[in-house]
Amino acid sequence: MHELSMADAIVKTVIDAAEKNDAIEVLEVTVEIGKMTLLNPEQIKFMLDVLSEDTILAGATFILEEIPIEIECGSCGYKGEIDSEGLDEYTPILICPKCEGHEISIIAGRECNVKNIKIEKSDEDAQDS
Repeated sequence: MHELSMADAIVKTVIDAAEKNDAIEVLEVTVEIGKMTLLNPEQIKFMLDVLSEDTILAGATFILEEIPIEIECGSCGYKGEIDSEGLDEYTPILICPKCEGHEISIIAGRECNVKNIKIEKSDEDAQDS
């Protein structure tokens, strides 16, 4: 269940960033999750909500953006998205949708990033900024 460890890492990252920016509350967090990570966005969101309880993130809105898998084929030169439906979560095998070749490089779809954090600062901090 790597969703739990990933959600935990996201929560720790956001809390750290919020504290460094003197936040009193985190309002919204946007997370990019690549399809190649094979993470289940619904499970991640549930775990983010649970792990956020009793922290500066309690009540924050989590927005999860799925990043499609993009490849570049070394055989035919195709560059673009591929259909990731039905990927085997244990041994995902990617092929070029144009030539069905296996000489591919993954350009996008492996990321799991905190893209944006909206925070609220105290009135005192806001006046100092």
